Amino acid sequence: MHIIYILSFIMAFLISFFTTPLAKKIAFKVGAIDQPKDRGVHTEPMPRMGGIAIVLGFMLTLLLATPFVPLLNWRQFTGVTAGATIIFLLGFFDDMRNLSAKFKLIFQIIAALLVTTSGVKIQFVTWPFLENSLISLQPFATPLTVIWIVGVTNAVNLIDGLDGLAAGVSSIASICLMALSIHSGHPLAVLLTATLAGSCLGFLPYNFNPATIFMGDTGSTFLGFILAVTSILGLLKSYTFATIFIAILILGLPIFDTAFAILRRYINGKPIMEADRGHLHHRLMDKGYSQKQAVVTLYGISGGFGLMGIALSTHDVRFVFGIFIIMALLFYMNVIRYNHNSTNK
Repeated sequence: MHIIYILSFIMAFLISFFTTPLAKKIAFKVGAIDQPKDRGVHTEPMPRMGGIAIVLGFMLTLLLATPFVPLLNWRQFTGVTAGATIIFLLGFFDDMRNLSAKFKLIFQIIAALLVTTSGVKIQFVTWPFLENSLISLQPFATPLTVIWIVGVTNAVNLIDGLDGLAAGVSSIASICLMALSIHSGHPLAVLLTATLAGSCLGFLPYNFNPATIFMGDTGSTFLGFILAVTSILGLLKSYTFATIFIAILILGLPIFDTAFAILRRYINGKPIMEADRGHLHHRLMDKGYSQKQAVVTLYGISGGFGLMGIALSTHDVRFVFGIFIIMALLFYMNVIRYNHNSTNK
């Protein structure tokens, strides 16, 4: 099976890499062009349907690889791919016509419900470092799973603000989830994460600064959806050590950045869905970081969260606290200290 996973990663990478120029042509043809914004960092119009290449790399590889995966749960596979298709189409039309937030939310919920009806749910949770602490989430399993999937889908979408940020962070999260999925023995989760990592990395050369194309909602919401689903799948067979907190850590950067954005807008009396320049990547840019420096810094933070999740799953308490201290120092240097200096000015 390791050969299948490696080949899936390579195939997804190659398909995504070689179809990105096609995605760029489609974006120009349908008018999916991102115009410069006050809160943005680009001054030139940019095609924003690069997600087409990511989806092609992911979906085509799955179609070719799944016949070779033993003990594949076809019900779960069908539910996941059907939901992912809805998310892709939703993002595709959103990149062309800027759909309303309520309209997108309705279809994101429908896509999440397709996943839950296929049997992919957060049904149990265990507390970190405590054995035999299995807690059933019934009858809240379905609504909690839907909230998780929709939340992560939009969280990844919100961090797509700098060249290469969403693609790189999603690659890191995919690789960390793949490690946990291999440990828990869920072949579908391993296949999905390996394929997603390959698709993201195949697109990244075109999207890293200076970018020639954006992934748009076509790509960012698709990535968030697949990451949310695979974070559940990868933990389904690992109740003895894994909890939803591990998935939260691995996806920590988009989740915490989104949570702080919601809290910030609520405190300031602004609409929660209103865009602003308060995200962590904006703060780094305002502090004087270049796009590349900000993105690489956030890659490191995302990798740190991923390592914390893996360490937590193996009960390595010292490693978890060590990484936590490093993350706290980075947060202080990049956010708290920045706000203090800005106030003094």
